[in-house]
Amino acid sequence: MTKVISESEFEAEVIKSPKPVLVDFFAVWCPPCRALAPVIDEISESGLIKVVKVDVDEAKEVASKYKVFSVPTLMLFNDGKSTDSRVGFASKSSLESWIKSKI
Repeated sequence: MTKVISESEFEAEVIKSPKPVLVDFFAVWCPPCRALAPVIDEISESGLIKVVKVDVDEAKEVASKYKVFSVPTLMLFNDGKSTDSRVGFASKSSLESWIKSKI
């Protein structure tokens, strides 16, 4: 299962990460987020990229800072900066292609 991080962990886990990070901004009440969760877990387990999850209801400041208005929002971070994002459900193969093209 992919680690859910808090606002206080965001800087250490994402901004200061030496590796690129995929952040899954989600909400527990969101059906597309629940559908995407197993795909995110598979990508996390594959070792392709570091993956963390952020609950937008628990981490409102982080969600606001990165202008997350819809969930699920997937955001790639590299060297402490958001480099790309996409909104909504996607297949594992589609997400892997997107990640590989951006890292």
